[in-house]
This record gives sequence, C-alpha cells and structure tokens, in this order.
Amino acid sequence: MKETGNVIVDLSFKFALDIIAFAEILEQERKYIIANQLLKSGTSIGANIREVQNGESKQDFIHKLKIAAKEADETEYWLLLCENSENYPFNSQLLEDIKILQKIINKIIGTAKSKG
Repeated sequence: MKETGNVIVDLSFKFALDIIAFAEILEQERKYIIANQLLKSGTSIGANIREVQNGESKQDFIHKLKIAAKEADETEYWLLLCENSENYPFNSQLLEDIKILQKIINKIIGTAKSKG
C-alpha cells in the first residue's frame, strides 16, 4: 500500500484491507451474515473518508465525516458481536484499530465544527 501522507486516509485504507481479510475468515467459518455486514461497514469508512477529501463546503466535509463515524460505530458493533458470541472468530487488533479511527474521526469533526 502506498501511503498518501494523510493519516486518516491511510489508516482507514489499511483498516479496510484488514476487514476484508477478517471477513474472509468469517466466511470460511460459514458466518456469512456478520462477514457481509462487517465488509460493508468496515470498508465504507475509508470510502467516506476519501469522499471527505473532496468536500464542497465545510458542512459537506462535516456531513461526510459523520457518515464515516456512523460506519465506524456500526463496525465496532459487529466486532463486539464477534467478540461476545460463542463459535465466532475474533480479532482484537481490529477492535483496537476501530477505536483509534473513531477517536481521530471524532476529533476532526470537533475541530471542523469549532472553526468558524
């Protein structure tokens, strides 16, 4: 992966790659529903972060970041389900990584809102 120099873009892209790999493990275990949900929400974070880079206004920038934040929250939910469900594989690193992404996204939103 070639880094862009933008921390949130790079982290969200790496996270998406890691989610794809974990979803494949879930599919091998025949946990298709959770695999699909994780794949959708976990890769959507990075897609929305990429869209943020082309925001047309401050409001658009914040709106797209909020969508990324919602997708991150959903992804955390599915990871927590895996952690707390019997017979489901779990990847603790993904849970740590999503929490880092959530903090960064929320910090960017807060900073953008505070700038007049």
